[in-house]
Amino acid sequence: MSEAVTTSRSPHQPRIKRSHVTAWAMWDWGSAAFNAVMITFVFGTYLASESFGADDRGTSWLAAGNAIAGVIIALTAPVIGQRADNDGRRTLWLGINTGLVIATMAACFFVQPQESYLLLGVILLSAGNVFFEFAGVQYNAMLVKIATQSTIGRISGLGWGAGYLGGIFLLLLVYIGFISGDTHWFGITNDDAMNIRMVAVFAAVWFLVFSLPVLVVMRNRESTGPKPTTRRASIVQSYRQLIATIVDLWKNRRNTFWFFVASAIFRDGVGAVFAYGAILGTTVYWVDPGQILFFGIAANVVAAAGAFVGGLFDDRFGPKRIITVSLLGLIVSAVIIFVQNGTLAFWIWGLFLCFFVGPVQSSSRAFLGRLTTAQTAGEMYGLYATTGRSVSFLTPMLIAVFVGISGQSRMMVPAIIIVLVLGLLLLWFVKDPKTSDDEPVLTDVTEPPASQ
Repeated sequence: MSEAVTTSRSPHQPRIKRSHVTAWAMWDWGSAAFNAVMITFVFGTYLASESFGADDRGTSWLAAGNAIAGVIIALTAPVIGQRADNDGRRTLWLGINTGLVIATMAACFFVQPQESYLLLGVILLSAGNVFFEFAGVQYNAMLVKIATQSTIGRISGLGWGAGYLGGIFLLLLVYIGFISGDTHWFGITNDDAMNIRMVAVFAAVWFLVFSLPVLVVMRNRESTGPKPTTRRASIVQSYRQLIATIVDLWKNRRNTFWFFVASAIFRDGVGAVFAYGAILGTTVYWVDPGQILFFGIAANVVAAAGAFVGGLFDDRFGPKRIITVSLLGLIVSAVIIFVQNGTLAFWIWGLFLCFFVGPVQSSSRAFLGRLTTAQTAGEMYGLYATTGRSVSFLTPMLIAVFVGISGQSRMMVPAIIIVLVLGLLLLWFVKDPKTSDDEPVLTDVTEPPASQ
C-alpha cells in the first residue's frame, strides 16, 4: 500500500457563503420528488398495480427497466463525471440532467391506466433513473467546492436530512391534494387515474422550483473561478483515462480503493432497510397496510435527524468512526428486531434502525469528498455510483436464498445483517481522513503537476 500524501484546498477556492450551502441543500430537498414520489410510494406503485395487468407484469417490467438503467449507469457514470471535471462545466451538466429528470417526470402524465401504456411508463421511470444518477454525480461533486474539511460532514448531513424531510413534506401534500378522497385539488377526480398522473406533474414542478437555486449560485461561482486547461477528450480517451484511474487506485491509492469496495457493500445493505422494511412490517410484524405509510413518514423523520446529528459528529470525530458506529447500531437493531415479535417491537426497533441509516449515507458522501479534489471529484463520485450499482444484486440475492430455503419472510433480516457486517469488516482497511482545516488533509490523492 502506498504511503499517504497530503494535499490542501486550492488557493482559488473561496469560502462559500451560508446562502450557497442552503441553495445546494435545496436540490436534495427537491430531488425527493423523484425518489419518494415517483419511484417508491406513488407512481412506481401505480405502474405495478392491476391497472396494467393482473399478472404482476408491471412489477416485472419495472424490475427489468431498473436493471437496464443500472447497467447504463455503471458503465457511464464515471466518464460523465470525469468529462465534467475536465471541461469545468459541472453546473451545466447538473442543469441538463436535472432538466431531463423533470421532463421524464412530467411526461408520466400521459401514462394512462391501460396495458398499452405500461411500456411508456417503465421507459420514462428508467430513463429518469439514469438521468437522476448522472445529475447526482455532479451534485455530489459540488460538495468538495462548497465545504471545508471541518464542515463537509455537517453540510453533507444537511443535504441528506433535507432530502428526507422534503420527501415527507411532498408526500403529505400529494396525499392530501391528490390521493385521499374522491375529489381532489383543482377539481381533479380519480377517473383514468387522473389524480395519480397529476401527481407526476406536481412532483416535476416541485423539483424544478427547488433545483434552480443551486444552478444559479454554482454557475456564478464557475464563471469567476479558474478555467480548466485540459483539452476535451474523446469518448475513447475518456474510457482509457478511467481504466488508468482504476489501475492507479489499486496501485497507488489503495485507501480510496478499499473505501469504494467497503462502501458499495454496506450501502447495499443500508438501502435494503428501506426497500424491504415495509414488506417486513406487513408480512411478519402484522403492521396494518394502511398504517405502513405513517411508519414510512416516521422512518424518514428519524433518518433525517440521524443525518443531521451524524453530520455534526462527522466533522469532530471523522467519517469512519461515524460510519462504524452507525453500522454497529444498524446491526444491533436488526438483531433485536429479528428476535422480537409484534407490531410495537417493529415500530420501536425499526425506528432505531432508521436513525442510523442517515449518518451512514451522509458520512459516506463526506468521506469520499475528503479523499478527492475539486479537479477529480466528478470521476470519483461517478465511480462511487458505479461501485454501488455493481453489487446491488448482493442483498436481494441473499434475501431470495434465505427466504427461499426457510419459507419465512423474517429471514430477510439476517440476510441484511450479513451484508452490513461484511461492509463493516471491509471498512477496517480504510484510513480515516483528517477533518481539520488547520492541518493538510490526510488522503492518498496525489495532485497532478501544474503543467498537466
